[in-house]
Amino acid sequence: MLRRFLTLIVFLGIAGVAQAQDLQPVLQTHAAEIANPSRSSVSVALEDLAASGAPQVSDFLEQWEDKGVWQRTSDGMFFFATEEGNDLRLRDIDTGAETLAPKSGFSQLKPNGGVRRLIGTALVQFQLADPDLARRASAVDSIARRPDESQLEPLLASVDGEPDAALKARKIQLANFLSASFAPDPNDKIDAINSLSKDTSIEARAVLNQILSVKTGVSADAPTGNVARLLKVGRDLSQEAAYAQLVEAKLAPPLVPSGSIRDALAANVVGGKVGDIPTAQLDNQPMREAAYAVLAGDGLVPPLVTQAEQIAAVEAHTFFEVYDEDNAAFTDAARAALDSIETRVGAAQTVDLTLDALSLASIYFLAAIGLAITFGVMGVINMAHGEFIMMGAYTGYVVQQFVPDYTVSIIIALPLAFAVTFAAGVAMERLVIRHLYHRPLETLLATFGISVALQQLAKNIFGTQARPLTSPGWLDGAWVFSDVIQISYIRIAIFVLALLFLGLILFVLKRTRLGLEVRAVTQNPGMAASMGINPDRINMLTFGLGSGIAGIAGVAIGLYAKVTSEMGADYIVQSFMTVVVGGVGNVWGTLAGASLIGFLQKGIEWFNPSNTLAAQTYMVLFIILFIQFRPKGIVAQKGRAAAD
Repeated sequence: MLRRFLTLIVFLGIAGVAQAQDLQPVLQTHAAEIANPSRSSVSVALEDLAASGAPQVSDFLEQWEDKGVWQRTSDGMFFFATEEGNDLRLRDIDTGAETLAPKSGFSQLKPNGGVRRLIGTALVQFQLADPDLARRASAVDSIARRPDESQLEPLLASVDGEPDAALKARKIQLANFLSASFAPDPNDKIDAINSLSKDTSIEARAVLNQILSVKTGVSADAPTGNVARLLKVGRDLSQEAAYAQLVEAKLAPPLVPSGSIRDALAANVVGGKVGDIPTAQLDNQPMREAAYAVLAGDGLVPPLVTQAEQIAAVEAHTFFEVYDEDNAAFTDAARAALDSIETRVGAAQTVDLTLDALSLASIYFLAAIGLAITFGVMGVINMAHGEFIMMGAYTGYVVQQFVPDYTVSIIIALPLAFAVTFAAGVAMERLVIRHLYHRPLETLLATFGISVALQQLAKNIFGTQARPLTSPGWLDGAWVFSDVIQISYIRIAIFVLALLFLGLILFVLKRTRLGLEVRAVTQNPGMAASMGINPDRINMLTFGLGSGIAGIAGVAIGLYAKVTSEMGADYIVQSFMTVVVGGVGNVWGTLAGASLIGFLQKGIEWFNPSNTLAAQTYMVLFIILFIQFRPKGIVAQKGRAAAD
């Protein structure tokens, strides 16, 4: 009866729009069933409500399910009502007119849980054909949360008439799920199962896993039923678990616990002996078991099961898993579909991991490219490079305090961060670095002290709490390829920014006079000086350029990570590793080093996703070994290294 009612809903609910009528007369026809409903009687009332074609049916079902319907005692009329003290705010079911009346003249309809489930199911099916897109989508979501056999026919009937393309695709997908589980025709069910082989969603895998659910079994003979696999003792289950399964199946006697042995011995002490064994000798397990065996031989206690008897009992039986689904054709199709999905998921996970690795590599490249320039040209180990990244991020934060439009603020922040950190880098080079050339230890200590000072200055100005650097709205969310493959728009933007910087830096180094002079100083500073190039000026501009690039990187990284005074310290180690592994002073080497470290870190995290610290530790160990075999990096620098 309920299935027939659900099927009629889709057709009559649509046709009823043209034949709409008042709902109250229909309610009065079934007043007894509605006022005091039961699971057995309510289906008739629900069917007639659907056949009425009244547009108020959906609203009535919602209110009835939520106990929002009241009946007037005097004439049995039904109203929607909300309580206001001792009164009720009544709303006419057909006209919507509101009145206020004393609560004493009405009784509230309170359907029990079983009836509410029937009403809810009916409401969902009725909403599948609702003119409101939101209601139809809500009905589909409700079916997805609580799939039921009765929902299949109305869902299939509503597919062809669905005008929204996205919702229609979702209905088809959900219909496949329900057909794979509940289709009455075996061929339809197998076709639905086969159609899921290309669906990598978690829902599709859940449907197939439900079809492939198994239970364990044991038999002294060949197993019967739809057997999934035979279990091998020692590989698939332990000896103890196998014997416990025999005991549960009443195919072997239960083991006697040690505590039961002691209790049995204590209960059978006669004349200072237990089974002719003096109690003084029962101070070890073998003697206690021997005494217990004597009692068992006399029939006083259950016999012990020896280890040899357990092994023999296990070897005499076959252990297996059998599908809950009896039809082997269904399980074979489900297994083939699930294997196909797992292959697709594996390939998708590889693509997703690759995208994550590219994203991380682009972040490391942005963080390290400025350091690669200064380290390669000047040979300066700048431990304050991370603080220039931090300064760039805080510059972006300050700009957003004055420019509320996040898109405009980012456009302003990028060149401003470059200018601020370029000036800071030039000042640092003029005041400190230029006096420490060719003194690497002093340079390292000095820049480390500057980094600490800059961190403290940032804390004094901005505090220790993380500050937000908000991305524009068009960077919210992620580009979703499938349930497995997706990448956030911010990561895509950082990747594009890294490519732009790569092109810009290559242009500056290869196509501008500054780039020519930088390459000349890098190759041979003495010869460059003899040709009229001022190495001191080039060192200053190069240090400023590297610092400015770090500032822009700080804006980009700040959109993705937290902006704090210590954020630079999170990237300084990776930046140095990127430069050293890639090849000091080489743009392509930095790109190669960032790619290697990004892919390596994501690969290690994939094997141990719960411990990123361990992944970083393994990555450092690998890089140490890598440097032992290739100390000049992936792309070895030519010129200055040879000259030095």
